[in-house]
Amino acid sequence: MRLRRHSLHCYRLRYERPVRWSDIVEEAAPFVLLRLESDAGAIGVAEITVKPTWCGVTARSLIAAIEDIFIPLIAGIDLDDPTTVRATLDRVPENLAAKALIDNACWDLHAAQSGTALWRQWNGASRVELSWALTRQAPSLMAREAVDMIARHGFRTLKVKGGQGIEVDLAGLREIRSAVGDQVRLYVDANGAYPAEQAPDYIKAIAAAGAVMAEDPCPFSPNAWFRGLQQDSPVPLLVDFGSASVRDAALFMEQGTQALSIKPGRFGLSDSRAMQMLATQAGCTPVVGLMGESTLGTLAGLQFAATISKPALPAELTWFLAMIEQVTQWVPQIIDGTIMLAERGSLGELVDWKAVERNAF
Repeated sequence: MRLRRHSLHCYRLRYERPVRWSDIVEEAAPFVLLRLESDAGAIGVAEITVKPTWCGVTARSLIAAIEDIFIPLIAGIDLDDPTTVRATLDRVPENLAAKALIDNACWDLHAAQSGTALWRQWNGASRVELSWALTRQAPSLMAREAVDMIARHGFRTLKVKGGQGIEVDLAGLREIRSAVGDQVRLYVDANGAYPAEQAPDYIKAIAAAGAVMAEDPCPFSPNAWFRGLQQDSPVPLLVDFGSASVRDAALFMEQGTQALSIKPGRFGLSDSRAMQMLATQAGCTPVVGLMGESTLGTLAGLQFAATISKPALPAELTWFLAMIEQVTQWVPQIIDGTIMLAERGSLGELVDWKAVERNAF
């Protein structure tokens, strides 16, 4: 396949309520969608969340990098093998967001050309277990949301966003546990909110309150200090933001990390699969992490999540439930905390282009 044409589209999808992340409060999620069309008429699409503190780009800077640097790179090469395309992209340093978006679109183009879903090509499971993320609110509101989402979708694992202050985080865990009972697993992501010297006591405190894993209680680096923290921790440490590449993932595994957040929406499917391979070799368990995806990004990420037979925790690919708008003609249903994957090739055929235009910015 050769690239015939491409297009880039920006849109925002509104939330049901304002969402408080560690760095911003937002009422809608911003995305860039890339559409690739091959000379054989196959179409592949991908989206990425565009937030500077998450992926280092705005919509304008991302589009400029794609148009000025990467489209000229891939314009004359064979697109049949996405891993080869990714190797071509990696000749240029940095620009992770642009590479991830193109990589994911090329994998979708590959699925469109073959007519077979990626999860099927990769021998993945047809059903994937999922979790729900409780973003920062007052403990009582987080507990109320936990009860509601479990009742509506049957989640058996909840990710609790910490970083509101240690006492508030612990109060949140207590209220959520009291509201949902002992059969629901809880783990805490503090988004690196606390200094390193507080991390050991914080981890012990949330573990005593019932958390089964601690994600980024402080900023992590793959060093001897991290190794000691993991060795002394009563629960596994889940590495997220400190690992920004396949190389970073390998360095953390050398320091004995037990769990690694792998995000197809951040790294691209090619690098996500490479990280998964490293994790398998190192005895580290992957968790498919949240990147604020809409339904479109969720369906792409699920292709990868389906290939992880024994994840440390269920995939976090449910954030589309927070949005009251979508750009797909079909929205998957989550029943008993799981989702059934579709026997579908390209995701491009699911895009509602009128919705893309309606929500454009």
